[in-house]
Amino acid sequence: MAYSLNKVMLIGNLGADPEIRNTPGGAIVANFRIACTESRKDQSGQRVDKTEWVTIVAWRQQAEFAQRFFKKGSQVFVEGKLQTRQWEDKNGGGKRYATEVL
Repeated sequence: MAYSLNKVMLIGNLGADPEIRNTPGGAIVANFRIACTESRKDQSGQRVDKTEWVTIVAWRQQAEFAQRFFKKGSQVFVEGKLQTRQWEDKNGGGKRYATEVL
């Protein structure tokens, strides 16, 4: 039997306040990006930081929580799953992709 797991856990800092919107069906959605930075020393002993920006999408109660408590610069713990969206570029540039944590 084949098993799979799609789970992501991240700790990072918010780059901006969450963007909040409502779907036509009335569900609340929060979109925000977090910066996950790891530090290491290079061969010469100098500290080198590498930052990955990750887009997060929170729905319903999690979105309401983000709206109330998340502010730019806040350190947050996020747990979710990876999802990739695809759409056609409006300017005829072909397919576009975005990978997000839900």
